[in-house]
Amino acid sequence: MGMIFDKKKVGILGTGEIARIMAKTLSGMRGVTCYAVASRTKEKAESFAKEFKIKHFYGSYEELCQDPKIDLIYVATPHSAHYENVKLALENGKNVLCEMAFTLNEEQAKELFDLAAKKDVLLTEAMWTRFLPLAGKLKEVIASNVIGEISMVMADLSYNIAWKQRIQDPSLGGGALLDLGVYGLTFASMILGEDITDIKSQAVLGDTGVDIQDTVSLKYRSGQMAVVTCSATSFGPCKGIIYGANGHIEVQDINNFSEIVVYNNAGETIAHYKKEKQITGYEYEIEAAFKALSEGWKECPQMPHALTLKIMNMMDFIRDQTGVKFPQ
Repeated sequence: MGMIFDKKKVGILGTGEIARIMAKTLSGMRGVTCYAVASRTKEKAESFAKEFKIKHFYGSYEELCQDPKIDLIYVATPHSAHYENVKLALENGKNVLCEMAFTLNEEQAKELFDLAAKKDVLLTEAMWTRFLPLAGKLKEVIASNVIGEISMVMADLSYNIAWKQRIQDPSLGGGALLDLGVYGLTFASMILGEDITDIKSQAVLGDTGVDIQDTVSLKYRSGQMAVVTCSATSFGPCKGIIYGANGHIEVQDINNFSEIVVYNNAGETIAHYKKEKQITGYEYEIEAAFKALSEGWKECPQMPHALTLKIMNMMDFIRDQTGVKFPQ
């Protein structure tokens, strides 16, 4: 990273919960600084900047996107705003890391990737689980064939958060699937790939017409299967379980892997890997984005555009089956 002068400058677009986590992350990282934050009101931006000791703050997203000093913009607004916010940043020639779920549907995502290509900038979905060191470890464990041939994956992410506006409100891209289910789909994709021949899904819809819980079963050309569950009205185990011919693997907390436990066919623990000390877990996607930029890549190998589109396509298909529509 060189001298203190060439600290990489990140601008945060949005001042919600996730923006706060990112601001905290950046303040704990070396070689990177949170240079600016933008909100739709100057007051909000200013109080956020004061709290996290950020030098610059803007009362509009345009001003942030036009700041020539910023190397990377992190988009932390609700799902429904990602499309227009990312578009604004790209049109200003900015590299962008956009919080997941990336957009409301595959069509929006395609359009943004096309624009990024035209502007020759980096655009990556901040699907942070794909960047975790423990995700790399999981790939190694599976490749070592310790549990033999894999037949089945189960993945759950459930929290009692249905009361939150971001879940309830269809105009914010609400529902359990885009907020929670996306992690289970990502986990299954990390293990079994994307060659899916059939998806069957069911959901319970709440009063506002968005899904409050979903079950999704996936069948792969290989003959493997996955079951993904998510509920916004209960606390689940938040586990990913991988079934093999000679044993199974359990991953705790599929949204930020906390441990991996490997069991043999008698159910005895044969290996155990724990999460390394981290700031928040968001640091790895920032590191990956700057690594990609330094290599001149326009996407991160951990989360290529094609994978984002594939998961968006699956979620579109699932919402079609469950009857969840966003007003947009």
